[in-house]
Amino acid sequence: MGIFRAENIDLFKSYGEVGILKTLGIEFTSADNDVLKAKMPVDDRTKQPMGILHGGASIVLAESLGSVASGLSIDLEKYYAVGSEVNGNHIRPVTSGYVYGEARAVHIGKKTHVWTINITNEEGKLVCISRLTTTIIEK
Repeated sequence: MGIFRAENIDLFKSYGEVGILKTLGIEFTSADNDVLKAKMPVDDRTKQPMGILHGGASIVLAESLGSVASGLSIDLEKYYAVGSEVNGNHIRPVTSGYVYGEARAVHIGKKTHVWTINITNEEGKLVCISRLTTTIIEK
């Protein structure tokens, strides 16, 4: 049995329809084999003035993936997950197309989850590696 709860799986698709995820064009693409995936366009919404992907946009993608993955892993009737620490190392620039993120659990505890998020370009080359800690809070 995987870490994602069956009753939560359909929820992740709607999360890109509001807020900053909608603004940046982030789209969740799959949640299976304990990996949550999403893509984000590299365009005027996500570039810095030098014409390359903004590091902050990469961090939004990473935190979104890890937070939603935590949400898929808990009883949403009783708890919610919030990011409590995020970091990222930006490896290479991207000027156009899409970047693709994959979140994988490092630790799933009762009060905290830790996720590694790899973001790659269209050629599959690493663009950013990030780690997110989420705190699980009782409603």
